[in-house]
Amino acid sequence: MSIEFQQRSNELINAGKQLYTMGMVPATSGNFSARMSDGTIAITVSGRHKGKLTSADIMRINSEGESLDGRKSSAETLLHVQIYKRFSDAAVVLHPHSVNATVLSRFCENKINLQDYELLKAFPGIDTHESSIDVPIFDNDQNIVRLAQRVDDYMNTMTAAVHGYLIAGHGFYTWGNNIDDALRHVEAFEFLFECEIRRRGMQK
Repeated sequence: MSIEFQQRSNELINAGKQLYTMGMVPATSGNFSARMSDGTIAITVSGRHKGKLTSADIMRINSEGESLDGRKSSAETLLHVQIYKRFSDAAVVLHPHSVNATVLSRFCENKINLQDYELLKAFPGIDTHESSIDVPIFDNDQNIVRLAQRVDDYMNTMTAAVHGYLIAGHGFYTWGNNIDDALRHVEAFEFLFECEIRRRGMQK
């Protein structure tokens, strides 16, 4: 096991503990990954509890999502692969299943627009609250090849930066240049999703 793989594994293990204490990866939900300097990817093994991860729960895949050690990675591995292929600077992908993200994705169609929030400045390239980002929502699909292609097709149509997306009734994906950036994006999205739920509830 390389030193770099061990470092990335430890980062994913600690992220799992942090997100579990926040209630964002209940049971065995969610999956995490980190890209290494040789292009291979450290990713959580399928079906593992993210709040109780150990080094044995992190495996290695190649850039196409194929196992390099015979173990089975997350069923959603190709969604990670799509992000790494799309964004050359993405080094970490986090996929939590928070209550706010799950609920909001069931009440909105196609996308959620987040506008005029101070916390939008948590995302790269945004330096004022007078900003707006769209967070697309994709229908849940057990055919991950098809879902990954749908995500990629959507991103091909976008001129504005995409910082994350939701899967309806499921959870959300976000990424960053390192583990700290990715965790910051998770926290920012979770705060903004809760704000949207409260705002929309107050309007009813």
